Amino acid sequence: MRYPFLALLAERPAHGYELKLDFERRFGAELNAGQVYTTLARLERDGLVRGGAADGANRQKRTYELTGAGRAALEEWVATPAPATRLKDEFFLKLVLAASTGLADPRALIERQRRATLQALRDLAGVAPTDNGAGSLLAEGAALHLEADLKWLDLCEQRLVREDDQ
Repeated sequence: MRYPFLALLAERPAHGYELKLDFERRFGAELNAGQVYTTLARLERDGLVRGGAADGANRQKRTYELTGAGRAALEEWVATPAPATRLKDEFFLKLVLAASTGLADPRALIERQRRATLQALRDLAGVAPTDNGAGSLLAEGAALHLEADLKWLDLCEQRLVREDDQ
């Protein structure tokens, strides 16, 4: 949440609760208030935001604003492509090691992972926002990733499990 909060603060200074509401409005996903304030405390500790007492508010309410270092970190984050590959996929590591060491039946691992992925896809369909453009794009992207994971599981089954049968 570090960089999304920096991006929101680049628009204007805000209270933690305002950041929470703004994020939820834009992405259609709920945030835990504790996570918001923990993240803000870390950003302040790292010199990326500056917190101060809110005008006319009690001592508990703080307004946060982006620092120069925070703006530089945000600009670097925006300019850096997000990683696209998953070469250290945890499931794949489990699958290969379980098969090669005899810890578990690869077919059972693949089937269990397939069921979990299908359930995640069903869960996503049940909560996918329809009235929020960014939230809808996020949900659709997650669904596409899950569908790709299902195809990949089929490929794992074909290549790893069926090769072992021959």
